[in-house]
Amino acid sequence: MKIGFIGLGNMGAPMAANLAAAGHAVTGFDLAAPMPEGVSAAGSASDAAKGQDVVITMLPNGAILRAVAAEVLPAMQAGSVLLDCSTVDVESARAVAEQAQAAGVLAADGPVSGGIGGAAAGTLTFMVGGSDEAFAKIEPLLEVMGQKAVHCGASGAGQAAKICNNMILGITMIGTCEAFALADKLGLDRQKMFDVVSTSSGYSWSMNAYCPAPGVGPQSPADNGYKPGFAAELMLKDLLLSQQAAEAADADTPMGAAAAALYHAFVEEEGGKGMDFSAMLPRFEKRSRG
Repeated sequence: MKIGFIGLGNMGAPMAANLAAAGHAVTGFDLAAPMPEGVSAAGSASDAAKGQDVVITMLPNGAILRAVAAEVLPAMQAGSVLLDCSTVDVESARAVAEQAQAAGVLAADGPVSGGIGGAAAGTLTFMVGGSDEAFAKIEPLLEVMGQKAVHCGASGAGQAAKICNNMILGITMIGTCEAFALADKLGLDRQKMFDVVSTSSGYSWSMNAYCPAPGVGPQSPADNGYKPGFAAELMLKDLLLSQQAAEAADADTPMGAAAAALYHAFVEEEGGKGMDFSAMLPRFEKRSRG
């Protein structure tokens, strides 16, 4: 396929490179990042979108997505697909889908899970909202960039799934870090703690696959000085999106709200910016109950 790719940062660059390596003709645009191997450079977002079968965006937030969509949709050909892989608010995803429909373009919101490592390895999970027609057109590309793609429903459903998933992740990581900090103060060895919890009812992805305790469980950012695989400020962004969505839907999410507040304090007031989101563990280690 002919693909335009807009947003070639830490996630977008390896995704675009994997598409090019699979034989697709990829034209990219980014305000600052260099072009990945195999990707041709365009002078603007609209130039990257002209004549393409699919235009993929990977952008920081909903406001930027709306601005880019307003620029690229007039340049896109009828029947092509605008696939947004950013994590943004549900309202922005649905607004862009409406704009695309008015322009004769199919739209899909396809946020991802799997982080930078998954983007490089082509093992991302895609949560996709949009029509059956749009999903069928982009599915071969999702198979190149990821290991699983779930069509979650109509426009906005992909963002809804991502927001709910990451609210769970933020909550469970905080719980895991709290438990390790408590275990320390109770004199329980961290490895013994892991051996019990990882095979008991406290099992979770945060414990078993991404353990926040250095030297315990499989390799994780905790073993690399908490350099981010998934940065704390990105977790904060997703938790704030969850609370924005909860307010709009009149949903009671007290644990999500508490997790958002804790990550806000960690990132904005406690030096957590630039660290992995699992660095909540050393935060709790230093704190007393008061």
